[in-house]
Amino acid sequence: MFPCDSKRLRRGAGCAMKVPGGQGTVELGRRTLLAVWGLGALGGCRRASAAGGRLTVAGSSTVQPVCELAAQAFEREHPGARVEVQGGGSGAGIRTTRSGLAGVGMVSRALHPDERDLTAYTIGLDGIALIVHGTNPAQNLTRQQVVDIYTGATTDWASVGGAPGPITVVNKEEGRSTLELFEQHFGLRGRFVRNAVIIGPNGQAIATVAASPAAVAYVSIGSATAAIAQGTPLKLLALDGVAATVENVRSGRFPLRRELNLVTRGPAAGLARDFITFVRGPEGRRIVAAQDFVLP
Repeated sequence: MFPCDSKRLRRGAGCAMKVPGGQGTVELGRRTLLAVWGLGALGGCRRASAAGGRLTVAGSSTVQPVCELAAQAFEREHPGARVEVQGGGSGAGIRTTRSGLAGVGMVSRALHPDERDLTAYTIGLDGIALIVHGTNPAQNLTRQQVVDIYTGATTDWASVGGAPGPITVVNKEEGRSTLELFEQHFGLRGRFVRNAVIIGPNGQAIATVAASPAAVAYVSIGSATAAIAQGTPLKLLALDGVAATVENVRSGRFPLRRELNLVTRGPAAGLARDFITFVRGPEGRRIVAAQDFVLP
């Protein structure tokens, strides 16, 4: 991701900027507005509503595409409102909402007990699944096989149903809820193989696997399903014999699933409340479903 500058912002290119206070970088996607550059900060909710003013929504890369599309539709209905949608991961969504830099955080997991100062509004459900290149003959991994791959005990695809050859393990960077849920589910905290390729958002994981027939990664089922529909050469692996499908997430059969939340500091108010209400309303629900997520 390139650093932000005025030229990149003017032509709508993606970039990354430092979060004040040394909290790392936040990715700015296609919907980054020039107002961010002029303000020199991420700015939370600028006005009470009407619906007018300026709102920053930041966090989970899984939820980001939903909020980008919802922001476009919301602005069409409310020309006086400007909604800026930025990535950075669920951890960034929590931090920027707590600090007031964002009016709404995107968090692709349930809130922790120590996050009760925030209010969560669930907009969808999603699963986390293993993906491989579309040419990889592997079809299914057991729980133990996943653990063995991600701890380095298994290093060759021939051991788990693939063609003979070394496995390229792709892992997530810290601050991503996908990493947090994956390591909790498989008991991998502190046990990950050290030579893994470390990536950030779902799109980066998908691109990495699509370019490497030897790679394995774990991503949002909704994001992977949408990428496959667009022709990306990926395959979702079944887990313990349960296919990684949106339907199995909906039914609860798929074992690794999570909430997709919008969060605010205290109960939502003003423009943040109006935007969340829109995302949870008929138009927003159509957007959530079109992104291959399960409606709550």
